[in-house]
Amino acid sequence: MAIFQLLQRFQPDNLCQIGDFSYFCTLVFPKFDIHTMKRILALTICLLLTTVAFSQDNKFFNRLKSIFVIHDTIYVYPTHQSNDSIVEEDDDDDDDDDNDEHSEGIPIPIDTLDTHDMFRKVVLFDNGTWLYYNIDMPFIPYALESDHWITEKVHSYSDIALKDLPDTVQLVLVDSLHRYCIPHPGQITSRYKYRWKRAHKGIDIGLHVGDAVYAAFDGIVRAALPINLTGGYGNVLVIRHPNGLETYYGHLSRFIVKSGDLVKAGELIGYGGSTGRSTGPHLHFETRYMGQAFDPERIFDFENGTLRCEEFTLRKHYFNINSHYGMSDAQSQVASTKAPKASKSKSGGSGKGKPVYYKVRSGDTLSKIAKRHGTTVDKICKLNGIKSNKTLSIGQRIRVK
Repeated sequence: MAIFQLLQRFQPDNLCQIGDFSYFCTLVFPKFDIHTMKRILALTICLLLTTVAFSQDNKFFNRLKSIFVIHDTIYVYPTHQSNDSIVEEDDDDDDDDDNDEHSEGIPIPIDTLDTHDMFRKVVLFDNGTWLYYNIDMPFIPYALESDHWITEKVHSYSDIALKDLPDTVQLVLVDSLHRYCIPHPGQITSRYKYRWKRAHKGIDIGLHVGDAVYAAFDGIVRAALPINLTGGYGNVLVIRHPNGLETYYGHLSRFIVKSGDLVKAGELIGYGGSTGRSTGPHLHFETRYMGQAFDPERIFDFENGTLRCEEFTLRKHYFNINSHYGMSDAQSQVASTKAPKASKSKSGGSGKGKPVYYKVRSGDTLSKIAKRHGTTVDKICKLNGIKSNKTLSIGQRIRVK
């Protein structure tokens, strides 16, 4: 009541008192004027209303929340245990009233809000109450983040040699707690093989720039690296999974997760692109164990979007670039003993003396082209009658051998 008594004392018809009060304030505060006094009064009223609001129950804030809250798509609903019963036609009206009162007592969810934890949401109900809702979080052993956990490099097992790995490893791919997902439902444009005198240690899946890319299994993001730190991979994500596998997602236009994030199979992790060493938009997908790559088609049927088996036996000879899905174990053993370059030259399709031409792409230089084709800049210049400082044009056809 003190504020109202103060306002009553300083009514506009009592100019003498207002003038005296203003004169007194100017003596105490030299820069004080009537506008400052109005601001002080307004601030006092706001503080009083806030004090009154906090002294009451939370209905005041519930009304404000229902007015100003931004409603997103509702996708989480708590389950309520209720017994459905068939009402006979001759039931009394009193029973219907009782049932109505009972149904009105069950709060109805009206909105779901995010929190700082991606696996915890806030559910708002129509009666002004709310609760936390925990989404199923994948079980990931914490030991995964202690063994060769390097976040600033694409490959973290460079100190482990192939000869140090066991001959076979049993990998549980899915179970009652862990599921799977095809990273992108597209057509395979390039397989796990030796390509352009370079080992292509994954598969390429065709897509458009901006297409969604999903996590193949539950896991933890080990590395989320930009183009300048990855070389040919472009923007790349590396996810480590509970069974020890790591999956690579390369040439992304951007990613929406970061190192240390926990992800579920099928969760959106980034968008397709053509960054890094790429001839066009596609997803470069690799499967690795202890840093050693093997053919992803051994575990995924990309054509049908399914998993080939729930438990996979990984054999050491699968890590050879000549060992592909579809081979028997005996064929894989034989193929893994071949030197990739020797096998390439035998079936390479270009004999001695036959000219080999190359079409210049964006970002190419004479030194890059020479290195890619196992030759030198001087030899390319002699074959084409050009100088080493010549500017190349995209689409230009030059002889490399």
